[in-house]
Amino acid sequence: MTQPTIAPAHEPAIQVAGVNKWYGAFQVLKDIDLTVNKGERIVICGPSGSGKSTLIRCMNRLEVHQEGSIIVNGIELTNQLKRIDRVRSDVGMVFQHFNLFPHLTVLENCTVAQRWVRKLPKKEATQIAMRYLERVHIPEKADKYPGQLSGGQQQRVAIARALCMNPSIMLFDEPTSALDPEMVKEVLDTMISLASDGMTMVCVTHEMNFAREVASEVVFMDGGQVIERNTPDILFSAPVHERTKRFLGKLLH
Repeated sequence: MTQPTIAPAHEPAIQVAGVNKWYGAFQVLKDIDLTVNKGERIVICGPSGSGKSTLIRCMNRLEVHQEGSIIVNGIELTNQLKRIDRVRSDVGMVFQHFNLFPHLTVLENCTVAQRWVRKLPKKEATQIAMRYLERVHIPEKADKYPGQLSGGQQQRVAIARALCMNPSIMLFDEPTSALDPEMVKEVLDTMISLASDGMTMVCVTHEMNFAREVASEVVFMDGGQVIERNTPDILFSAPVHERTKRFLGKLLH
């Protein structure tokens, strides 16, 4: 696959500087510095408990960091609700366990935020929802409920729902880890399609084939720290740190 065009360098979408976070006495993030430029596709990998999901959840204030700064599209995330709402309105997030409303149809799941947050009329919200359900190849499921869909289909609905808000950044928190192996490809194919359009993406995943194909950079975390980051070709073939070598040795072989 031809690598998507990356936006010119030095146009930051997300700037993480000196971020520290604790759960009680346990420090889960330690002096994190990470810049994601517009159009880049960053894959974050690492062992369980390394802090990677916490970091991505801090990027839209689902988790609160205690020290340092996170700036998203020029807006620093603080406890001010207006700032949080402005960032979240421009940042889509897809979770490990879909987080669809089980009592709403697929179409209703995709229109509810448009109508309540964006205040769009029902007809316009429906048109937008159907456009993105077509984009993820399941428009025929619009009147179904989440419980009537496979895991892969539910995750594609979750992606469509996020896209309906027209985000400039998409965050993915282990989007395939809860899926049966045969369902993983359909979700990754959808994500690859988004990447080919130049969407700024940050994805926590262990899907290294996806990282090879899509990522502009891979970030390896361990013990709450960024240990190493580089292009997929270099990181996978010639990692510098011993911890990275051990992790990738197990993951890739």
